[in-house]
Amino acid sequence: MSAPIAVVATMSAVTMGVLAAEPTSSETSLLASSSPSSPPSSALKADAPSAQALLNATALSRRSDVPVSRSQIRTAAKAEAAARKDIDVDQQARRLAKKVDDQLWTTEALNLWSGPGEKAEKLGEIAAIKQLSVTGREQDGRTQVVIDGQSRWVTSDYLAADKPEPGPSLGGTCANGSSISAGRPALYDIHDVVCANWPEITSYGTWRGDGEHGQGRAIDIMVSGETGWAVAEFLRANYATLGIEYIIYSQQIWSVERSGEGWRGMSNRGSVTANHYDHVHVTVY
Repeated sequence: MSAPIAVVATMSAVTMGVLAAEPTSSETSLLASSSPSSPPSSALKADAPSAQALLNATALSRRSDVPVSRSQIRTAAKAEAAARKDIDVDQQARRLAKKVDDQLWTTEALNLWSGPGEKAEKLGEIAAIKQLSVTGREQDGRTQVVIDGQSRWVTSDYLAADKPEPGPSLGGTCANGSSISAGRPALYDIHDVVCANWPEITSYGTWRGDGEHGQGRAIDIMVSGETGWAVAEFLRANYATLGIEYIIYSQQIWSVERSGEGWRGMSNRGSVTANHYDHVHVTVY
C-alpha cells in the first residue's frame, strides 16, 4: 500500500472507531421506551481518542517517500472534531435528561431532527404513542429528547404528558350491520374502515341518478358535527390508500389536485344537506 493511502486509512480508522464505539457512561441507560424491540443504534459514540492519532499520521507522512497532503490531514481533523462535538452534545443531553427525569408521549408520528434550527438534518422518524425522555430544552418549536442515548429534536406541539388514546386506523371489522351497494371497490373499503372506527354511523348513500353517484364512484357518509370532521380528516390523511379524489364536508372541499391548499371554502348552495353539513361526501377515482 502506498504511503498516502496508508495514512488516510489510519486517519479514517480513527474516526470510524470513534463513531462505532459503544458509550461507557451509565447515563446511556436513559433510552426512549419507544423502541424496546429495536436493535441498538450503531451511531452510539464513546469518548473520542486524543488528537495524538493525527500527530502520528503527520509523523508517518514525514517518514514516507510520498508525503500526505495537508488537505488530507485537515479532512481527518475536521472529522474527528465533528465526532467530538456529537459526543459532547449526546453526553450533555443524557445528563440533562437524567436531571429532569421526565418523559412525554408522542401524539403523532414525528420526524427526528439533529437540532432545533431550520438547517437541522432529518435523522429518522418515531411512531405515535411512544414515550421519550426529555431534557427540558425547547427552541424554535422543537423539544430536545434522548433516544438510544443520543440527542434528537422533535416538534413540541405533538408531545403530551399523558398517554394518548389510539386513534382511528385502517383495517378493523364493520360489526354494526350496515352495508352498501357501490360501483367502485374503493367505496366498499371506505365504508368498512369508517364503520370499523365509528360504529355509531349506520347510514350511507351511494347510487343516485346524478353525477359521480350515478357513475358509482361516490359515497355519502351520514354524520355531522365534530365526528364528521374526524371522519373527513381521517379519510383525507389516508386518501392514497383508499383511492380518494376529493372530499366535501361542512361547506369545505379538499382535493388531491389542490391538496397543497388544504380545505377550501365553497359557495352557499342553500340548504344544510346541499352544503354538506349533515354528511361527508367522498369521490374516488
